Amino acid sequence: MSLLRRAWWATLDWWYAALWQLRSAGPTTADDYRSGDGQPVVVVPGVYETWHFMRPLMDAVHDAGHPVHVLPVLRHNLRPVPESAREVLAYLEEHDLRDVLVLAHSKGGLIGKYAMTLPEGERIDRMVAVSTPFGGSVYARLAPVPHLRAFRAADPVIAALGRDLAVNARITSVWGVFDTLIPGGSELAGATNVRVPVGGHFRILGAQQTRDVVLQATAD
Repeated sequence: MSLLRRAWWATLDWWYAALWQLRSAGPTTADDYRSGDGQPVVVVPGVYETWHFMRPLMDAVHDAGHPVHVLPVLRHNLRPVPESAREVLAYLEEHDLRDVLVLAHSKGGLIGKYAMTLPEGERIDRMVAVSTPFGGSVYARLAPVPHLRAFRAADPVIAALGRDLAVNARITSVWGVFDTLIPGGSELAGATNVRVPVGGHFRILGAQQTRDVVLQATAD
């Protein structure tokens, strides 16, 4: 892949991220997604993201009849993975949600997998994780803040999740041909791994190919 194409995809990716940060101030509310008789879906976005980043995929599963839940308590998702995973499980218990499909992006996939490994995680049926650094990111060691350095492959949480294969068969991992932030990709041993022909860490959330994978997972 040429350097020029990578640069172009990176530019489009950051433009997409900026656009959805602005759209988070729009009139759409989480309550707009709560209706539906299908399998409940719980959305866990990535670091610095609100649930609005996930709206293209939320629209797809909600239109297919699934109630979609978001967790305002996560805010911009800066807390450690174990803490956020317990917030997810507390939400499931509070709302008595079972047979849940977790729909996650980036760090959200780490949170979702961590939650699945805990005893209370039996409420989670499966997860679709998009652009998740299951193996860490080589860029993390250069990060200026601890909550980004936590994505190092050697980080204790990421290393422990990598060793725990028990729930991987219930995970679908989706990533693109080029990821701005995770150059090593998101392949997960034992999971259903899907690489889509899209470039970017964020733009993949709006791609039809990603929507197709998510809808297939909800139909299985």
